[in-house]
Amino acid sequence: MRRIAIVVFMLVALGLAFTWLTRSKPIPVTLVEVASGKVEATLANTRAGTIEACLRTKLSTIIGGRIEFLGVKEGDKVKKGQLLLKLWNDDQQAQSTLAQTQITLAGKRVEEACIAASNAEKEAKRQSELREKGFVSNSREEAARTDAEVRRASCNTAKADVTQAEAKFKATRVDQGRVALYAPFAGTVAKIVGELGEYSTPSPPGVPTPPAIDLIDDSCLYVKAPMDEVDAPKIKVGQPVRITLDALPGKQLPGKVRRVAPYVSAVEKQARTVDIEVDFDDNKGGQLLVGYSADVEIILAGRDQVLRIPTAAIQEGGRVLLYNADSGKLEERQIKSGLSNWEYTEVLAGLTAGERIAISLEKDGVKAGASVVPDDKAKGK
Repeated sequence: MRRIAIVVFMLVALGLAFTWLTRSKPIPVTLVEVASGKVEATLANTRAGTIEACLRTKLSTIIGGRIEFLGVKEGDKVKKGQLLLKLWNDDQQAQSTLAQTQITLAGKRVEEACIAASNAEKEAKRQSELREKGFVSNSREEAARTDAEVRRASCNTAKADVTQAEAKFKATRVDQGRVALYAPFAGTVAKIVGELGEYSTPSPPGVPTPPAIDLIDDSCLYVKAPMDEVDAPKIKVGQPVRITLDALPGKQLPGKVRRVAPYVSAVEKQARTVDIEVDFDDNKGGQLLVGYSADVEIILAGRDQVLRIPTAAIQEGGRVLLYNADSGKLEERQIKSGLSNWEYTEVLAGLTAGERIAISLEKDGVKAGASVVPDDKAKGK
């Protein structure tokens, strides 16, 4: 009997040892405590936005020609009305000189014709006085009056010739404007296409040709960003926005929505989007570069000191995994959520402050009923 008892004891001991050695080990998980804080409902752009200048123009001459004058370099600051570029136009200048000469000549002819008209009118008046006294015939008076009228008409024609010559001169000035580029506003020359002596070609309809000069006014900047068409109805002018830039990591700049595009942009192989424009609350002109990539986060609503949990901890159907410290296991808990964004979600019901939930949902075996152990090394314990 002793031997049987010893054998049974050894078998039980071996079974217990096997069970202990083969038992499943608790899974280390990251836990976060349910606590109070601020939660905001936000919308974010689908693709990176871009910083744009409030004023930007891409200038090209109306006609083509060889660049004779290039008065600026890329990066130069220019004033409004400053001459930037001019094409060869000696032929136009010659036409302009000719038109000026014709104006002078026409003026001389006016002087000559009008003096003759004035003298003829004086003679007609004298002949009329002589006829009244019976010294000349009626036909003599009529001839003098007719001559005065003809010469006055010649004077008026000469004046019209002057007007015509001046109009022709203005036309040559317009033609000269076709070969010159002037700054329509004060700004910075961003890019120049062409060098002195090269041929500059304007962009014909349907053929995209780079502009001769790209001029920007970086004293006023805004952000243009695409938003998902599903979110567009929620976006209104004046809503507050947080702007983040890759060039300024960790920094958020406040702004406001200034425009929502009245149409949807369909981009091939990408979701349909609606472009919005966002102004900076503080003018960032001269501090940022046009073309910087930017992300915008539109704040739809916000609440302070509400019960919240990380959005990443919520599973499909509004479920979370609650840690039971007594059993060391995870329990499934259904919650009712309120405002939400990519970082935090407001909890309206289902959890209380101080309870801890798992956020290591990507780990294998992390599910309801799993034995877990808090990962003390993980951030957010």
